[in-house]
Amino acid sequence: MVASQQHITASTPMGATLINGGATFRVWAPAAEHVYVAFNGAKGYDPEPQDELVENPETGHWTGFFPDVVDGAKYRFYIIGKKGRHGRDGHGNERDGEGLKRDPWARELEFGWPDVESLDWPDVDCIVREANDYPWHDEGYCPPAFNDLVVYQLHFGVFYARDMHGNDIRKGRVAKILDAIDRLEYLADLGVNAIQPLPFVEFGGEWGLGYSGVDLFSPEMDYCVKAADLAPYLVKVNKMLVSKGCAPLPKKLLIGQVNQVKAFVDLCHLYGLAVITDVVYNHAGGNLDLQSLDYFDFPENPNGGNSLYFTDQGWAGGKVFAYWKSDVRDFLIQNATMFLIDFHMDGIRFDEVGVIDDKGGWQFCQDLTQTLCFLKPEAVLIAEYWRDHRWLGVWSPPAGMGFHIGYSDLIRDGVREMIAEAAGGGSASVNMGRLKGALECPWNFPAAWQAYNCIENHDFVLDMDGDHRKPRIPKLADWNDPRSWYARSRTRVAMGTLLTAPGVPMLFMGQEFLEDKLWSDNPHATDLFLWWEGLEEKDRHMSDHHRFTRDLIWLRRKQPALRSEPINVFHVDEQNRIVAFHRWVPGIGRDVVVVVSLREQSFYDRSYRLGFPLPGHWHEVFNSDIYDCFFNNGAVGNPGGLDANCSGMHGMPCSGGINIPANGILVFARSPGD
Repeated sequence: MVASQQHITASTPMGATLINGGATFRVWAPAAEHVYVAFNGAKGYDPEPQDELVENPETGHWTGFFPDVVDGAKYRFYIIGKKGRHGRDGHGNERDGEGLKRDPWARELEFGWPDVESLDWPDVDCIVREANDYPWHDEGYCPPAFNDLVVYQLHFGVFYARDMHGNDIRKGRVAKILDAIDRLEYLADLGVNAIQPLPFVEFGGEWGLGYSGVDLFSPEMDYCVKAADLAPYLVKVNKMLVSKGCAPLPKKLLIGQVNQVKAFVDLCHLYGLAVITDVVYNHAGGNLDLQSLDYFDFPENPNGGNSLYFTDQGWAGGKVFAYWKSDVRDFLIQNATMFLIDFHMDGIRFDEVGVIDDKGGWQFCQDLTQTLCFLKPEAVLIAEYWRDHRWLGVWSPPAGMGFHIGYSDLIRDGVREMIAEAAGGGSASVNMGRLKGALECPWNFPAAWQAYNCIENHDFVLDMDGDHRKPRIPKLADWNDPRSWYARSRTRVAMGTLLTAPGVPMLFMGQEFLEDKLWSDNPHATDLFLWWEGLEEKDRHMSDHHRFTRDLIWLRRKQPALRSEPINVFHVDEQNRIVAFHRWVPGIGRDVVVVVSLREQSFYDRSYRLGFPLPGHWHEVFNSDIYDCFFNNGAVGNPGGLDANCSGMHGMPCSGGINIPANGILVFARSPGD
């Protein structure tokens, strides 16, 4: 007696789906001879006829309906295929050609529900979850326009965690997704309007960067909270909900990884923050264990080319997906869809898209972007695509892949090289002209806002196994003393350039408050933790830099020209290390002029004459020198602004005399701002 086919149709979803007093199951295993659903704890399971699914030989899909399956039910698949590939049975024994497999589509993995210890991963069950039981509160939220984005990248595992008494509890412990809610008000106040966590799907081990995912539909259990430990988190979640005029959650709706992720996204939206998840579709693993999707259906004569989901090619220690298979493409596209639709996320960052392209995934990328744009056109799709023809990532199909935004290294490399040269001292040669090319729209990009810009990110400033990749900007600015005036002022110039340039800026966690250490995903590397205490009370320069960054982000949000397309780098003064550029809104105006200086002496008495695009009064709306030991009463600037006359200069029709602070950035605008 095999499983009932009641409620099974051609559109039955993959995985486990609660429906009409039970659940349907659907799994792809074309080489398998038998597929069973092992319920209620697969340890000790032996295949039973009533648990067997029914195969559709045309699709290789196995299906069945089981009554009385409820939310929280545990299951795994037991698959019998051909001999030649070892599996592990319900008694822990290795078997040739058969064994337990976790559902590749499982929305959640066993984590000791409700208050018992979990089995050791990877020997864990999947959890059946109700898809729509979380009571969302974000119906009024509207994500930012793509060109308005200011993104903050963070890693859940080491970002922030404090107990109810304010004590840092990150040491030796992976921080949780719900720990990060304590920083949402801080991030909203900073002015960023989107956060981009590193990947948080299930991977092998307790901690990691997240780029070696194994169970792509399941949130990483070590980033989530057991039911027995939920009490203080429930208090915090409900306090935040109530402060926004929302009803509190009962505990049962915060149990489980799925609802904890949903609660996080929900709160982000209530605080005006979009969530851009980070996914890895260029490979899966490292740790592709015996119960994973690797060789899922136990094929005959297993080899690198018949592992169902994968090719015989490797990348980053894992296996590359077989993009030519329709079921694999659907698996990945539905995974992205889950984040955007089920989890209400506002965009996706796609890791190393160039690898997907190299391994035969061009058509997959087009299918992916076209599907997601149809389902949720307001969701931003960001491609990390480093190939020579980078514009192909953001061109629309059929000529391109169809992502909205693509990584650019022009500002990153231009600014970092400029700061490194300036660190050579006042007499060093600094190629300011490099900045002119860096600020312009990347070659062949349809629009400047499609460039994704950063000067620090998780790759660049990562300390992994002693592999020091690139220094944080304060160390780059002054290796001997990252708190010196030289380091502080040059770091302000770097941040100021990023936040006044065209494109979408991304900040990496800690960058906003002058963090100078490399970072690590290892919770035992406590010397590399973000130093929140320095920002809060122990380091004035950190709080000054945070204020500088905050005010400049809000200036970007108040001055539409800084989020617009056009730029004219009209002045490059190599001798004095000064660059000036003009930003404006086409057809409207709202003109802005930005002055960047890496000169180690100030210009006083309005002795530096600079071209301006329009005559009349210009407000000095931002001066970085004010933030050095804030409020710097000795700041060099132009209080009251200036009046440009009709004497042309630097290719502009007008000009005026200005003061320029040493290692400073100034912003002049026709309007004080929105």
